[in-house]
Amino acid sequence: MRVAMFGYQTWGHRTLQALLKSRHDVCLVVTHPTSDHVYESIWADSVEDLARSEGIEVFLAKRPSPELAQRVAELAPDVMVANNWRTRLPQELFSIPRHGTVNLHDSLLPKFTGFSPVIWSLISGATHTGVTAHLMDDELDTGAILVQRAVEITPTSTGTSLVHDTLDLVPEVLEEALDGLEYGTLTPTPQDLAERTFFHKRSDRDGLVDWSWPADDIERFVRALSDPYPNAYTYFRGERLRLIAAHVSRCRYGGTPGRVFIEEDGGMVIVAGADAYRGQSPGLVLDVVRTDDGVDHPAMEFFGQGGGYLSSAPSGS
Repeated sequence: MRVAMFGYQTWGHRTLQALLKSRHDVCLVVTHPTSDHVYESIWADSVEDLARSEGIEVFLAKRPSPELAQRVAELAPDVMVANNWRTRLPQELFSIPRHGTVNLHDSLLPKFTGFSPVIWSLISGATHTGVTAHLMDDELDTGAILVQRAVEITPTSTGTSLVHDTLDLVPEVLEEALDGLEYGTLTPTPQDLAERTFFHKRSDRDGLVDWSWPADDIERFVRALSDPYPNAYTYFRGERLRLIAAHVSRCRYGGTPGRVFIEEDGGMVIVAGADAYRGQSPGLVLDVVRTDDGVDHPAMEFFGQGGGYLSSAPSGS
């Protein structure tokens, strides 16, 4: 089939790689101009560079335009494929191909519709994430499902490891979806939108630790925001600290959430949980913290004998 591809960053790059290795003909690649936005500069493999190196026509756009729709119509692709296209595609564009437009989304739809689904799935405590190939419709990530593949979220998974796991699913999910459309062997399955969960774009504020959360929730939060993502952070005596490595304590600790307390297993225990005053909950043991100069510190060396509080603002003590 003749394919027009819409994509950006590493997700789009991996999708274009899969198409180039397939029996399909890529007649057009549409991608965004390079951005210095923090979440768009992390997984920054260039779709544009790969397409140009293969002699494929490239159309750069921040958002769809009449000129783009006209060019797609002129090329008359059999199907369009999108992965990590950052703005809405209107119906007059996504319905041009006779097989419609296949969108690849890195979650198990209808769960984790929207933005940064891998990070949000780990933060939320989901047991699995994955990749869904679905037909595009007028709403965001709501079209009928063609193919899904899942990966397990383990107790040691990080946001970064799960991104790699889901990227590895792209070739097989895409191949099965395109084959199914071409040969009529797939029946698109409507999503149960009553089960839909919709997550917003992430910003700096979304990395701030809330010490009233249970320790196991904060520990997942730290893993979700692993390098190269902007890390989970807190404040100590006016200084921002990024949390690089942590684990849930063996013992239970009582007091006020955020209290820098005592050593356990070579790390520093931080009292955590809204019910910490009851003394029935574990704390979070910080193993490694990072100061704003980019230096990593063993938590015990940084905090010394303990004392003071971690807070949500520089004014905390």
